[in-house]
Amino acid sequence: MTSHQIISSEISGSIPLPPSKSAAHRALICTALAGGGKITGIADSQDMLATLDVLSAMGAVAASHGNTVTVSAAKLPSNIVNVNARESGSTLRLAMPVLAALGVHCIISGEGRLPSRPLGVYSECLPEHGVKLSSGSLPLEMSGKLTAGTYGIPGNISSQFISGLLLALPLCDGDSNIILTTELESAPYVDMTIDMMEQFGISVERFSGGWSVQGRQHYRSRNTTVEGDWSQAAFPLAMGVLGGEVTLSGMDMNSRQGDRAVFDILRRMGADISAKGGHITCRRSRLRGISINASDIPDMVPILAVLGAFADGVTEITGAARLRIKESDRLAAITQCLTAVGAKIIEHEDGLSITGQPKLPGGAEVNGHNDHRIVMSMATAAIGCEKPLIIHDTDAVNKSWTDFFSQYIHLGGKANVVNFGK
Repeated sequence: MTSHQIISSEISGSIPLPPSKSAAHRALICTALAGGGKITGIADSQDMLATLDVLSAMGAVAASHGNTVTVSAAKLPSNIVNVNARESGSTLRLAMPVLAALGVHCIISGEGRLPSRPLGVYSECLPEHGVKLSSGSLPLEMSGKLTAGTYGIPGNISSQFISGLLLALPLCDGDSNIILTTELESAPYVDMTIDMMEQFGISVERFSGGWSVQGRQHYRSRNTTVEGDWSQAAFPLAMGVLGGEVTLSGMDMNSRQGDRAVFDILRRMGADISAKGGHITCRRSRLRGISINASDIPDMVPILAVLGAFADGVTEITGAARLRIKESDRLAAITQCLTAVGAKIIEHEDGLSITGQPKLPGGAEVNGHNDHRIVMSMATAAIGCEKPLIIHDTDAVNKSWTDFFSQYIHLGGKANVVNFGK
């Protein structure tokens, strides 16, 4: 387990962001279904390795050269194959229906908290449409072939279930409908999926309460460039607000990514933030507390809680109950960590209340909870702490942003590996 000591420092500089994980997962799967192509902008992370493992199970061959992955077609496996989703919930939920639509007989496993995260939607709907699952949780064996039909799906658990079905249903022999049984949350991620599918020649029709998907469609090969990751942008932007000035390059202000909302949230909080020509600059600012409904942007909650800890007044975050089944219980984890460094934070069933202060005492050791977003959030919080902060389990950042700490140091952050011995 790696630990870092973080010391408050002046932050200044410009960095490129890693490519969007959400877009990369979708681009890799669509490219494999199309029979091949090149995807530029694939970051080296555990989540991407998980999706590349899925491509192999789909009968595709993927070769990496720097940040470009070239995918070529191969035969679907005739024997049972093993798929390790690692800790990537996105990989698991996007891939299961696709593998089922291809008729891949596989054993799917996972690591960390992924085996305890819910498969409830797929446990119910996949067996009703030709797929046999040996279990309702990982590890499980999946066999059979997905059939067309009507799928009733709740929209308030994870939009990834809907995205996975959207990717898979064009491969079926007949037409299908996905009907929402509850209000949809994280809607921008479904829009991102449909947008990616359309780039590969697949048509999806939206109607009131769901989507209609024609069967027997064919993904068309193309080369793709993955845009910058707005979910990661929140961390260096917050560093700029708390510690000086940060400029990010390679950002698309018209992105379909739901986490693009962080730009407007920072502006609402009073941040000095501006965008020009694919660059975003955020400068040290005095923030004010606001109310935030996080139902469409759950991944933003830990870093928004950090910003709230330094904002004048109270920041209320709601609509975040799903965070309890992420890599950690993120509501409990960020509450525990921020409390340890002196923040005034109250945890609720579906959110947080944070009363801000100009500075936090710091001087604590906190657990990273094997969660990349908790580690990156607390490294950001340390910029506003009076005393150094030690974060344990910092190698969790490898899940999504392997060079997070090198970029942190590049911006002027002081982060030193701490060796506690055996």
